[in-house]
Amino acid sequence: MAAFSSHGRGHLNGPVVVLGTGLLGASIGLGLRGRGVPVYLSDPSPTNQAVAVDIGAGRPLDELGSEQPQLVVVAAPPDVTADVVEGALRNYPSAVVVDIASVKLAIQSELRKRGVDLSRYVGTHPMAGREKSGPVAARGELFTSMPWVLCPSEDTGPEALQTARSLAGDLGALVSQFSAEEHDEAVALVSHLPQVMSSLLASRLQGTPLNALSLAGNGLRDVTRIAASDPTLWVQILGGNADRVVKILYGVREDLDRLIGTLEDPLAPGARLDLAQLISEGNAGQARIPGKHGGPPQAYSWLTVLVDDKPGQIARLLTEIGEIGVNVEDLRLDHSSGQNVGMVELSVLPNKHDLLVEALSDRGWRVLQ
Repeated sequence: MAAFSSHGRGHLNGPVVVLGTGLLGASIGLGLRGRGVPVYLSDPSPTNQAVAVDIGAGRPLDELGSEQPQLVVVAAPPDVTADVVEGALRNYPSAVVVDIASVKLAIQSELRKRGVDLSRYVGTHPMAGREKSGPVAARGELFTSMPWVLCPSEDTGPEALQTARSLAGDLGALVSQFSAEEHDEAVALVSHLPQVMSSLLASRLQGTPLNALSLAGNGLRDVTRIAASDPTLWVQILGGNADRVVKILYGVREDLDRLIGTLEDPLAPGARLDLAQLISEGNAGQARIPGKHGGPPQAYSWLTVLVDDKPGQIARLLTEIGEIGVNVEDLRLDHSSGQNVGMVELSVLPNKHDLLVEALSDRGWRVLQ
């Protein structure tokens, strides 16, 4: 496993063929076109392809003619990725072929089982996305400063690996290199488990009275945000990495059984200590998540500013914070139930907290601490 590196040296010249024009495929097209790289698009759905062309992600593949691409990006669903990769390697005998599926070992193993020459193939995974899907949600800057994992096999040639690295680097991603096994183990915990837990929690909300849901705050919204993801895609992702996800879920089940047992008799000797330990273990795990720019986690101070719920207020607030000379590390929005007031939660470096509170108050903003 290689640590995060700087952006890949060298740049793509193209042409680049993108097979699949969903969110990621169309975003790759937009990002490369923004750098002047010629991109050609193909999708089984004529509508998806037409939308991707209309937003400027590339030109239809049939306009490529006999020219050979430098790179083919397979942005197909995981359950057909191996088929599309095999076809691309056959149809474009001088091109490097990469895929961007969320699971890596199953695809690599299937290609090897078929006897496919893997010297021009690199499995990759850009760790970026949105809850929205399809080309209409595509953004050329989607991959900027986001991790992009390269998972070459022992058969991958150096030119193919460098081309894959250049793709990620040209799109502004932070490139790292894992084996396929290391990648699937890692994403089972940091990507696939969060989706499962978010969906399980959100499923508990079905049938909940609306007056109860009206009490929901940012905590519930934060935890259930990714529960809006595409079910069809996640069936394929979880199925492709099931063994690793199940191992983690066994541990989650043990923790849940422990919590249930404690809460069934919360006044028993040691029960309160066990509850405190469970929460503290969560504190310790959360503190290990890398902070801003991938560096070590850092504690920030939070404050809340009340703003009128009308156009331009948040923009004015952020402009004035910039004039004060304080950098906002994080920002969350919420609304006051039953009132036309918005609440902007801001995090700043602790040594800037009091300065910002005083300066905003002097400018007439209502600040809560």
